[in-house]
Formats: sequence, structure tokens, C-alpha cells
Amino acid sequence: MEDVLSTNNSPVVIDLSKVDFLDSSGLGALVQTAKQCNSKKRAFQVVGNARVVQTVKLVRLEEFLHLVKDLPTALSQLAV
Repeated sequence: MEDVLSTNNSPVVIDLSKVDFLDSSGLGALVQTAKQCNSKKRAFQVVGNARVVQTVKLVRLEEFLHLVKDLPTALSQLAV
């Protein structure tokens, strides 16, 4: 992610809709990426399926990670 973040200023959307399991390491990586994006005033969103959403909500990070339900929603929000 650091290479991607350092090479451009585009908004970041991480699509986890096909991910079956998200552990603390994955959450940590998402939080780190969100912090980097926030510090650079870069838009950041995470797309999650029911399992990912459940995990993210369990640790109350849905707002910090800008969790959205699907990729079209994420892209339309970034277009505004």
C-alpha cells in the first residue's frame, strides 16, 4: 500500500467484498492505510461483505474506515 500511496494522489477504495475472513492484522493494515490517507487529505473507503462488516462493526471502526456496502456506492460517493 505504501508504494501505491506514494506514487499518486488518487482516492483509495479497498474492495473486500470477496474476503471471507478479516483478522486483527487485516484491521491493523486498514487502520494504518486510513491514517495515511487522512493525513494527506485523501479520500478512503472500504467495501465489505456481511462478514467483513460484522468484524469492522464489532471493533467500531465503520466510520473511521468509511465502510460502504458495495463498489458502485463507493465510486459514486467519490465522484461527488
